[in-house]
Amino acid sequence: MASLADLIEQYIQSLVNEGEGMAEIQRALVAEHFRCAPSQVSYVIASRFPPERGYLIESRRGGGGFIRLTRVTLEEGNIRDMLSDVGTYLSQGEAYDYLERLLEDGHLDERTFEVMRAALSRNALTL
Repeated sequence: MASLADLIEQYIQSLVNEGEGMAEIQRALVAEHFRCAPSQVSYVIASRFPPERGYLIESRRGGGGFIRLTRVTLEEGNIRDMLSDVGTYLSQGEAYDYLERLLEDGHLDERTFEVMRAALSRNALTL
């Protein structure tokens, strides 16, 4: 059975897909829909829709406030920019997120994705 976070993620993802890459949500309304705390919605947005996975998140506070999620696709020239923004440290989870994004956008095939994922595994790297 899917967890509450999974259900919220699926719901938000469906809104982004219906909006052709963009969705505006009100945190309180989504929380009411799932009968959870608004902080749970915030957690899902922060953990499941990060920039590494290709999302820009904007928010406006207040009574008419909203959270806007925009899916950004990668173009060839932007991949170098993305990698240069990484810096000197990258967690395994963040590295996996970047790989998944490259796979989803068609810049990696499934085999290359799996090889790179295995190479970035904690078991393969000396810590």
